[in-house]
Amino acid sequence: MAQRLHLPHRTSTVAHPEEPPHLGDRVYAVQRIGAALVGGFLLVFGLLGFASGQAFFSTRGQSVLGMSSNGLLSALSVVVGVVLLVAAVRSPRTASTVMLVLGPLFLLSALVNAIVLGSRLNVLAFEMSNVIFSVVVGLPMLLVGAYGRIGSRLPPDSPYVHPDADDADVIDERPRTAEEITAEEAMREAEIAVVQHTATPEQYARVQAMAQAHHRLDRRRVWMDLDAADREAARSDGAARRVERRVPWRRARQGPG
Repeated sequence: MAQRLHLPHRTSTVAHPEEPPHLGDRVYAVQRIGAALVGGFLLVFGLLGFASGQAFFSTRGQSVLGMSSNGLLSALSVVVGVVLLVAAVRSPRTASTVMLVLGPLFLLSALVNAIVLGSRLNVLAFEMSNVIFSVVVGLPMLLVGAYGRIGSRLPPDSPYVHPDADDADVIDERPRTAEEITAEEAMREAEIAVVQHTATPEQYARVQAMAQAHHRLDRRRVWMDLDAADREAARSDGAARRVERRVPWRRARQGPG
């Protein structure tokens, strides 16, 4: 029977109102603001593109905010802008995830469209200004999305260091003391013996008793309680035998008197 391992939950520290904001507040603020700024600009760019009445699939776009755009690029800009704004409103984690996805896509778009500039494959009507914009926006989006979230040494008060609230009830079921380690090994041997049909009656009875518990920690507690009961029974039995051995000797000593 496989052993299930749960890691301990690390609790976060709540800041007092008079204390300066933790990094978590700054991380969330940067991610929300970053997504909102980029999303707002793309939304305006797309709407202005629609207002200029451009052809949808034209490879020669019209100038909008210093960049070239056609109907397709305007539609994509509106969609991406709305996605970023919704993500920023929903939660900083969502904004971070969206930017981590869109950032590389913007950089990839800059590379691909730089190759097809001036050709029939330039379906987004890109010009060099659009390529530069994609790089200037894509790289910061990637960095802002990863800020405080991705790295080999995240600050201890980063909100991404701690598990989600759904994991708050996770407990550590690993054995810690020598007694628990010994019990764990005996439990494993008994469980394997039951599966292989080589268990002794005592092992089978103990595994049946542990089956009533749902977690490994509870099963180990049942096993250790049974161990304690067996030791107590052994001590009681030993004490009874010592009394039985002493009583005949006392009677024999008191008899002739």
